[in-house]
Amino acid sequence: MHKFLLLAGCQLIALACASPKYLTYEQFGAKGDGVTDDFPAIIATHAAANEKGLPVRATDGKTYYIGNAKGTAVVRTDVDFGTARFIIDDSHVAVEDREDYIFRIESTLEPFAIDGIGSLKRDQPSIGRSLPGRCLVEVANDNHKVYIRLGANQNSGVSQKEFFIADREGNIDPSTALVWDYDEITRMTARPIDDKPLTVKGGVFTTIANQAPSKYTYYGRGIAVERSNVRIEGLSHYIEGELDHGAPYDGFLSLDTAADIVISGCLFTAHKTYKTMGSAGVGVSMGSYDISAHGCANIKWENCTQTTDINDTHYWGVFVSNFCKSLTLDHCVFSRFDAHQGVRNVTLTGCELGHTGVNVVGFGRLQIDGCIIHRKSLIALRDDYGSSWEGEVIVRNCKLIVPEGAKSVSLLRGSNTGKHDFGYTCYLPERIDIEDLVIDDSRVSDKDYNGPMIFGKFKRDSNEECLYPNIAKGAVNIRNVEVASGKPLGVSIEPNMFRDYTITVR
Repeated sequence: MHKFLLLAGCQLIALACASPKYLTYEQFGAKGDGVTDDFPAIIATHAAANEKGLPVRATDGKTYYIGNAKGTAVVRTDVDFGTARFIIDDSHVAVEDREDYIFRIESTLEPFAIDGIGSLKRDQPSIGRSLPGRCLVEVANDNHKVYIRLGANQNSGVSQKEFFIADREGNIDPSTALVWDYDEITRMTARPIDDKPLTVKGGVFTTIANQAPSKYTYYGRGIAVERSNVRIEGLSHYIEGELDHGAPYDGFLSLDTAADIVISGCLFTAHKTYKTMGSAGVGVSMGSYDISAHGCANIKWENCTQTTDINDTHYWGVFVSNFCKSLTLDHCVFSRFDAHQGVRNVTLTGCELGHTGVNVVGFGRLQIDGCIIHRKSLIALRDDYGSSWEGEVIVRNCKLIVPEGAKSVSLLRGSNTGKHDFGYTCYLPERIDIEDLVIDDSRVSDKDYNGPMIFGKFKRDSNEECLYPNIAKGAVNIRNVEVASGKPLGVSIEPNMFRDYTITVR
């Protein structure tokens, strides 16, 4: 590593005289032969580029090998990976730091604490404080726990927190508005949003998968985006060498506390599903997401797809998010859209979603337009977080293709017995509008199948007291639903639970 740092220093002197338009990895010692470990040279190149304010360009036709050494290439300038290939070899017995990311896209703007605000209210229009510029703000109450997970991966919850965008005057972007009251604030942090966009283009990345035990010892080893106002175009990620076991990955492309991101024309790969022991002491399925977003706002994926069959159940879902707001998928083909710990406002347009479908918990508006979904339910509300959606669901011009072997079909599915405290009140949508929906249930062969239901079975025993019930009331408007089997659309096999809905089917 020392010789590369020395080389980097010499190159900086030369570059000061030459005034190049961009830097290459070869200028800092990379071979690009697919055998030599080029990671130190890659790190040095980006360090120099950050210092000089220059973009980086990989060399077309080269293959850069990245071994198991500790380190991260910090990216603060534009990058064009072109058609170059990158091999990330995680098959070694010991990767020096499995949690490290190979590339981390950073801002030069430092986060700062916001002090002196004692409380905030849901949908409050402003924080009542000016800021140096547009910021992604995190607010938290560490004395209250939410998302107290139920099931095989049960836990004691996380601190109540959320992320929103505020402008220079402190006005909160309505699409990222607060979803909870904060009668107490233990911390509040602002991350400035860069005015100038940063662009990352191209690159063909292949991960040679780790061979670690199938435990929740997550690997990073991809690209972390921790800067706002970023566009990623034309990137491809493949996976090779997966065995019948392995540790999970956080996501090859991992967005963390960032805003205003566009991911365009990218190709991802789903990981194999493994088995492990859950926190409740029972066996669970375990997998990796190739795309993840945490604490983000105003993020869009457009024209993205995956290499693996979206309906192959041997592979885990490709997409996950936590604590995000204003997420958009536009003409993407993924095995899954999954919002774990609360999303506010989701738009899915022209997408095709595979065997794990649409899984959400959250708030605001969930809008699905012109999508094809391969599952027995149009929308699944995650039961490990209370099957809660506080807001509205709008579905237009979609098709639900029910897989072979399904015994029931529903438009909205979830489960909540009312006996578990998730740290918040759970709701079912107050408004559900569905228009021009085709339900292909032609492969449902169960002789007891009576047809699709608006609401799936929520496992609610009406004779038992619900200490923590879903609030289930509002309006359901359904128009022009075509069912392949010819069977009528029913309400639910638990109609009493949905008695406070006004339901109109035309």
